[in-house]
Amino acid sequence: MAAGEVVLGPTLLTDHDTYLFKEGSHFRIYDKLGAHAMTVNGEAGTLFAVWAPNAERVSVVGDFNGWKPGAHALGPRWDGSGIWEGFIPGLGKGAMYKYSITSKIHRRRAEKGDPFAFFWEIPPRSASVVWDLDYVWGDGDWMATRKDPNSLQAPISIYEVHLGSWRRVPEEGNRFLTYREAAPLLADYVKEMGFTHVEFLPLMEHPFYGSWGYQTLGYFAPTSRYGTPQDFMALVDHLHQNGIGVILDWVPSHFATDGHGLQKFDGSHLFEHQDPRKGFHPDWKSFVFNHGRNEVREFLIASAMFWLEKYHADGLRIDAVASMLYLDYSRKEGEWTPNAFGGRENLEALGFVRRFNEALYGAHPDTQTIAEESTAWPMVTRPVYAGGLGFGLKWKMGWMNDTLEYFSQDPIFRKYHHKDLTFSMWYAFAENYLLPLSHDEVVHGKGSLMGKMPGSERDKYASLRALFGFMFTHPGKKLLFMGGEFAQWREWTHDESLEWHALDYEPHRGVRRWVRDLNGIYRREPALHELDFDQAGFEWVDFNDADKSVISYLRKGRSTRDVILVVCNFTPVAHSGYRVGVPAGGFWKELLNSDARDYDGGGLGNVGGAEALGDKVHGRAHSLSLTLPPLSVLIFKKETG
Repeated sequence: MAAGEVVLGPTLLTDHDTYLFKEGSHFRIYDKLGAHAMTVNGEAGTLFAVWAPNAERVSVVGDFNGWKPGAHALGPRWDGSGIWEGFIPGLGKGAMYKYSITSKIHRRRAEKGDPFAFFWEIPPRSASVVWDLDYVWGDGDWMATRKDPNSLQAPISIYEVHLGSWRRVPEEGNRFLTYREAAPLLADYVKEMGFTHVEFLPLMEHPFYGSWGYQTLGYFAPTSRYGTPQDFMALVDHLHQNGIGVILDWVPSHFATDGHGLQKFDGSHLFEHQDPRKGFHPDWKSFVFNHGRNEVREFLIASAMFWLEKYHADGLRIDAVASMLYLDYSRKEGEWTPNAFGGRENLEALGFVRRFNEALYGAHPDTQTIAEESTAWPMVTRPVYAGGLGFGLKWKMGWMNDTLEYFSQDPIFRKYHHKDLTFSMWYAFAENYLLPLSHDEVVHGKGSLMGKMPGSERDKYASLRALFGFMFTHPGKKLLFMGGEFAQWREWTHDESLEWHALDYEPHRGVRRWVRDLNGIYRREPALHELDFDQAGFEWVDFNDADKSVISYLRKGRSTRDVILVVCNFTPVAHSGYRVGVPAGGFWKELLNSDARDYDGGGLGNVGGAEALGDKVHGRAHSLSLTLPPLSVLIFKKETG
């Protein structure tokens, strides 16, 4: 590819752009920095712009100039922004490049990838690639109406996916599916299963595949492992055209230490804190963003805005929020410094988080931001103007930990752990919670969800169905990691496909049908989703029967007609004639029964439902006499008219 000499002077930046950039409020700076196609004096080429305020010299090196430093030198802007620019005529899409940066600090030189690159080479190669974002979208109907399926009053059931290991092509060396290959397969499967959204583990470019994307470097580029930016757009587009929302995992807390990345970008601690007590994460061996710096906050918020605007994402799940909020997160005494008031709260990161949510919801109120926040920090999902952090949803880690601890117990001992099952209702409405059974629970020796269940093989399947039944009827939106829906036996590994062959066996097909039907009733019945974050949407019938490990509760919608009764039996002992109080007489239809033969259960149940009699139980004037199958969840609704 022929490339002419650098032309200095052409720019995409106005004076207003640089003012906003230095102020830290240019949230579409990706349209100005990086590599962009341009025509100057009738000649097409590429304009490069990079922020490197402590650089002495910056040049573009690549396959077009033999990677020779200085061959295509950029010039610094006059406005004190620290931005270097230059136009290279004749250079176009597909050119590989890096920035050769000589620092004012000790004259160190390093070759760095472009922080704003739209595309990168396939790792372990590390050059940025000149690319465009041209694509003709076909999801206009979805985008015009997505405020409804993304609403907090809507059913939100998320299928969490690691794209590289969801399905592979074993006959072709176990290779990944490409974005375009995955699009119809994933859309058809998610539609069949009834999930409303897909959440992808980070697809932003990352050097180490084994980080699952959580050690990001390409904050404006989908990973090239599965195709081009347009290929990823096609995946999102296809999901949208099939009525499926797309949520992206996104990591604004820390970044990978690879030499071609952001660390010491211009020889100084530009993106990360200089003080290692703030700038290096001991758990992940990664660098921590300096959230107190205007340009860094702007870089991250612009990245978030980029995925919503250029890739039509419906939401972002923000990883490791707790690590940002606390200065002493995972640090011992002496390894952290207090804030200006002597506390452990990270005031700079707090400011960033609040500004991030204000910016995203201000521009795209029909999307959601989701916090993976594992502490008791208050008001995570309350508005910034009211003193909150401004997120739309928060992972309910306490529910996940307590519930999995309960279900891992031998049923003989579950009566001693009854509070693990019921405690979450004491704080269920303090935040807008999402109930996660995520990838974190099926890795690093934790085993699969199926592997956590005690007892005989048949009891394990029944317990897993009961776990899912409890999850889908408990207040809060839902998230389930891939493979759990069909009771995968093996712990998840990113280097292999899911165990799809398990579906050759009826017990696995039964679990999958149960999850499909749970998604169906969750979406159909307003009582199970409409008031997820309102105390009026939940009412205990009885939580005191610890000896039998039975609980019962009502879920309610806005209409008085929308009332669902849930009865759970978490021991392998069946109960006949078990009385449960209900709010009204009449026939209560058994909508779902996890022990039904359709789910490879024992087929014990209530022959379609039960008539409410005038016997007072649980403080109610009417009650049902029920058969409770072993290790089961039963869902009832009163018939009307």
